Formats: sequence, structure tokens, C-alpha cells
Amino acid sequence: MSGVCLAVLADGTPHNTGPDFGKASPLGLLVVVVLLIATLLLLRSMNRQLRKVPKSFDPEPDQAAGEGTDAVGESPEQGPGRADGSTPPGSGDGPG
Repeated sequence: MSGVCLAVLADGTPHNTGPDFGKASPLGLLVVVVLLIATLLLLRSMNRQLRKVPKSFDPEPDQAAGEGTDAVGESPEQGPGRADGSTPPGSGDGPG
């Protein structure tokens, strides 16, 4: 068995040469067309989603002063605590 493998490997003639070697197959064209169609469908879907996005992302006046925003007068040195030393609820000091 090893003699046959050695004879095949020792054969110096290249086997993958000829007028059709290295050319694309119709399967390659099919893959490219499918990828092109998928890209166009994704672009169409993205454009539909972007039309739903509002023109401006500015918060409404009642949302700007909500509980989730930072206090205006809070300084970075003071940290999350209050002037009297207590911490606001939900600052990670208790459960929930």
C-alpha cells in the first residue's frame, strides 16, 4: 500500500491543469446572487425601521425631570449622597 502512495506522490506531472482549471462554477454565481438578494432585503427592512424612528430624540419636558435623571445641583465630589450624609433610595445600599 505504501508503495502505491509513494508512486502517486512521486509522479511529477501536475494533475490540476488545463483550460478549465480555476474557473468559477455556476454554483459560485448562485451564491453571489443569493447574497445580493439577501443584502437588498436587509436594506429594505432597515429603511422601513428607520422611518419609524422619530426625527428628534429630545426628551419631553415632563420626562426631563423624572426620577431616572441626575440632580442638577449635584457635584461630582459629593457623590451619590445628600448634603446631610444620607444616601438616596435605590443607590445600591439595600435590597431591591
